Amino acid sequence: MNFLFDSGIRLILLVQNFSWLEAPMRFFTFLGSEYFFLFALPVIYWCIDSALGLRIGVSLLFTGGLNDIVKMALRGPRPYWLSAQVRALSAEASFGVPSGHAQNAVVVWGTLANRFGKAWAWIVAGLIIFLIGFSRIFLAVHFPHDVVIGWILGALILWSFIALWDRGAVWVKQKSFIQQMFLALIVSLVMVLLGALAFYGARDYVLPQEWMTNALRAGDPLPAPVSMDATLTSAGVLFGLLVGAAWITRRGGFQPSGPLVMRVLAFVVGLIGILILYLGLKVIFPDGDSLPAYFFRYLRYALIGFWISGGAPWLFFHFKIVRPNP
Repeated sequence: MNFLFDSGIRLILLVQNFSWLEAPMRFFTFLGSEYFFLFALPVIYWCIDSALGLRIGVSLLFTGGLNDIVKMALRGPRPYWLSAQVRALSAEASFGVPSGHAQNAVVVWGTLANRFGKAWAWIVAGLIIFLIGFSRIFLAVHFPHDVVIGWILGALILWSFIALWDRGAVWVKQKSFIQQMFLALIVSLVMVLLGALAFYGARDYVLPQEWMTNALRAGDPLPAPVSMDATLTSAGVLFGLLVGAAWITRRGGFQPSGPLVMRVLAFVVGLIGILILYLGLKVIFPDGDSLPAYFFRYLRYALIGFWISGGAPWLFFHFKIVRPNP
């Protein structure tokens, strides 16, 4: 491992000599961030294509949850934790390997390329995926092997979803709503269980003092890599998203339609709902590392997932922002 760390540090020092790359690298790292995807998902689901939005949402939440679990299991450092030589151009609280940006980028941009089914789409997606991964190395938040492992895991997940999604969707549609809700709960709780096992295995892990000292140079967020928060977030949103999709399907389904101005209005209304649930329930629900706090965190994000796929579309129908499917 020392060879991977030492060679990775040397590569980061080399590429950081090209300081003019900082602005474009920050842009590409944004294209692989959860903030970008969590903004893009409602846009796609509410304004463009609900089926594509659901597919991207489910695959993104699955890969995000898995990434958090593997990170806690492997407990790899980030370059700026390990070396004071590199410039810490960004900061992260979690462990480093595998790169979540690289993994998520393969899944999301690969899903979009598969949707178009054209060679040019795969070329564009491949270029974006590469640049997102490279940006994480340039910013000194990931070693090259973190990025490569993220790409490999992302490719496996993308291949699985491409191979199984259509058959799985047909099978699920044959189930009753209660059965669909139960299946969604099982999938979600399996993710929570795996996250709990990884958390339990890492609960006594203490970061070396040198890593913490180096990390302080980058500022917030400071390292806090042993946490259930990210896993509970992914699992909760995944459960709510699947249940909301099943619920709205029983009411005729949802597909964006109508003039652009009404689709934009739908996005604004839906986004307001997300902010109310996210900020309002954050104030009301307890926070921390207790079981009640874990439960309410899961519930808060499950309600957000349900709102995205079910609650907001129902509201769009009710106020005639969009028309129900015939």
